[in-house]
Amino acid sequence: MEFQRALSEGAWLLRTNQPAEALEKLIPLYDVAPTNVDVAINVGGAYILQGKWNKAVKVLSKAAELHPDNVMVWTNLGAAYLGRLELSGPQQQARAIRAYERALEIDPKTHNLHYHLGLIHKDRGDLERSATAFRQALEVDPNDRDAKRWLDRIDEIMQAQAASANGDGASGA
Repeated sequence: MEFQRALSEGAWLLRTNQPAEALEKLIPLYDVAPTNVDVAINVGGAYILQGKWNKAVKVLSKAAELHPDNVMVWTNLGAAYLGRLELSGPQQQARAIRAYERALEIDPKTHNLHYHLGLIHKDRGDLERSATAFRQALEVDPNDRDAKRWLDRIDEIMQAQAASANGDGASGA
């Protein structure tokens, strides 16, 4: 009973964006129950919110081995692998893509994963895959204005590139 109360308090602290306080509740639980998936997800989430990506990866990769069909483990693991998109390198992005794709294998309608994949592919310069991911995000949530905005922007870029390649965009004499 005490375990569950501490877990609930830790989860609440995470929802209210208090990761350091959440870890104070969650680390003792993780120490006694490192295979508990709910504890691992919350500890990993707290580390992610603090930008402690390697610590999050350590906790969440172990959880993924123990609970390979838990979509939230893979979602958080993808976020941990990626870190901050603008600072991530190709290997981090590739790991994040694999984790997000694994989460989508479990549940293709997982909230925001298609959107995050769209952002990663855009950052990598793969506009086709980015557009596909944003379209899939809109299939999951037709009201996702950010996905719609990015899809429109990418479509414009791809149309401009196609026009330029065909010579249509060149100004001439």
